[in-house]
This record gives sequence, C-alpha cells and structure tokens, in this order.
Amino acid sequence: MKRTPHTAEFKKKVALEAIREDKTLAQIASTYGVHPVQVSKWKKMLLDGASVIFTGLKKSRRDIGWDQEAHERKIGRMSIELDYLKKKLGQSS
Repeated sequence: MKRTPHTAEFKKKVALEAIREDKTLAQIASTYGVHPVQVSKWKKMLLDGASVIFTGLKKSRRDIGWDQEAHERKIGRMSIELDYLKKKLGQSS
C-alpha cells in the first residue's frame, strides 16, 4: 500500500471536521480516504497545538519594541511639518 502525502491544509480540514463531532471518525475517514486512527491523530495534534497559539500573546510594549516617547516625538515633528506645509500652501494660493 502506497502512502499518500497530505498537505497541512488537508490535515487541518479533516481535524477540524473531527473536532466538530458532526460525524464519527469512521465516517470522516471514509469521506477523505484516510484511516480513522489517522483522523484521530490529526485531531489530537490540532488540539494539542492550539495551546501554543495562545501562549505568550500578552507581550508588553517593551517586548515588541514600542517606544512611546519616540513615537510622540515623531508625531510632534510630523504635526509641525504639516502645520508648516498648510501655512505655505495657504500663502501661495
């Protein structure tokens, strides 16, 4: 029996259907042409991997390189430049 490589997208689709529990693992396996044990493994991998997605979501602004003072200075400079340009355009009209 030849093994068929499945894409990550295919595995995700099958695993999500298994998580929904609208059908039995055997029904899902039959639909997609894979073994029920494989469906079960992909479902477990998806559920186990989901916790990784939500780990470390709350990063501080410092961790992501946020420098509020630098941003405020930049906004200030840009506001001054905008006011200057508005003034110049108003005078030349």
